[in-house]
Amino acid sequence: MSSDTGSLTAPDLEFLRRPLHGFLTVAATPLPPQPRPVWFEATGEGTLQLFTEPDALKVRRLGRDPRASLVVAAPVGERERWVSVAGRTTLEPDGAHDLARRLAARYWDLDDPARAADLAGILAADQLRLVIHPETVRRYTY
Repeated sequence: MSSDTGSLTAPDLEFLRRPLHGFLTVAATPLPPQPRPVWFEATGEGTLQLFTEPDALKVRRLGRDPRASLVVAAPVGERERWVSVAGRTTLEPDGAHDLARRLAARYWDLDDPARAADLAGILAADQLRLVIHPETVRRYTY
């Protein structure tokens, strides 16, 4: 079953709070869309956020056109399900390192010294918090 709305529902948020990868696509490019896998967090306010380095190509593209989408799908072995969120983004200078810590703990075993070192490298770099403000939410559950 597929449905469309302008905001995330409680079941969407429950699904999006799992440690799943999202596929981010940004506008402002003459090329076909080129989604990239990303970590993300669904907030209580109904936005999605991720962190990125300030000089990333996606940041430059979002400066020209702030539209982006994120698609998240259930992993193989589960019933088919996906949520797609599209909307305008904002780039926030605060909160990115705290977000990186939360997401690293969600996606990695930080007791692993290699992963702890990876996180230290992320935290040593400047980061921005990219926030997607949903305008269109599509979902499918089979």
